[in-house]
Amino acid sequence: MAAADTQLPPTYKGMVYDNPGTLSLKMDKELKMPEPGPGEVLIHLSHSGVCHSDLSVMLNGWRFLPAPTPAGQVGGHEGVGKVVKLGAGADVHCKVGDRVGVKWVSSACGSCGACMADHEGVCFNSKISGYYTPGTFQEYTLGPANYVTPIPEGLESAAAAPFLCGGVTVYAALKKSGTRPGQWVAILGAGGGLGHLGVQMAARGMGLRVVGIDHSSKKQLATDSGAEHFFGIDQEQNMAEAVQGVTGGLGVHAVINVTASNKAYEGAMDLLRFGGRLMCVGIPEGDMVPVGHAYPPLMVAKETSIQGVAVGSRKDAIETLDMAARGVVKMHYNVKKMEDLPQIFQDMQDGKLMGRTVLEL
Repeated sequence: MAAADTQLPPTYKGMVYDNPGTLSLKMDKELKMPEPGPGEVLIHLSHSGVCHSDLSVMLNGWRFLPAPTPAGQVGGHEGVGKVVKLGAGADVHCKVGDRVGVKWVSSACGSCGACMADHEGVCFNSKISGYYTPGTFQEYTLGPANYVTPIPEGLESAAAAPFLCGGVTVYAALKKSGTRPGQWVAILGAGGGLGHLGVQMAARGMGLRVVGIDHSSKKQLATDSGAEHFFGIDQEQNMAEAVQGVTGGLGVHAVINVTASNKAYEGAMDLLRFGGRLMCVGIPEGDMVPVGHAYPPLMVAKETSIQGVAVGSRKDAIETLDMAARGVVKMHYNVKKMEDLPQIFQDMQDGKLMGRTVLEL
């Protein structure tokens, strides 16, 4: 039997995609209060991060997705709030009042081939928050009690929210890159939302030497975050030569591309030294394009490789939030109201955002 500690309203508000395929949202103040089923918790959300993936889903920009986004979809996948109601059996994992987070993969089965092989980010039976599952741009949402992420004490909810996708994904990419303390990593998009987190994690949490690459207007944030060197894409004529010039003429051990730019991918392989690895995090929109300059003869000659990273695991999320709670990584973010979301998406589309934006719900 479900347990609750408060009288809940019958309806609440949220932002919905009213015309997917276009930048169009509306406030719906009559969303029906859901009831947590067995093993589920009802969460009263206080904050939600805004991710570029949300924009791509709303615009139907990712051609590889199996179906277009439906009208009426509530987006968002970086939510933080408190558990206000428990479904049957959920008390094994959570209690009313716990502060928890909702991630991009809002639910993974734990028993499919991918999950059993420690690839829960590509679980065959996963549910995706904000894509055919109600997301976090709303005041209440449901989540599986065994999969929501505990938020550490001392970490503000607004600061915690963007770590649940952007933070954990770039952290997973750095871990999977195989780089070791003292080695070089180039982060493409170093002054953006994911990028400035990746720079801090790499430089301050993992002992890596960081080359930041982004538009020159993002230099301050990237260097403040710990980039040892920075190169502006609008200033360097030959990025490979610039990077080799500060890495002993060899290039970096890993490139982490967090941008959604095919052009960034095109030049990424040229930045690698022998044995280097390109980590693909950002997903370009539109028609799918192969990674440029990924020539098999050169990859064989230099023993380089390419790897994709979808999202991190539950363990990665807990480790990422712990790093934030200890002050190793600090989120550069702005807090806005839920009704500001259309303008936030417009600024995101225009490339005007620095750091991350968080909605106060």
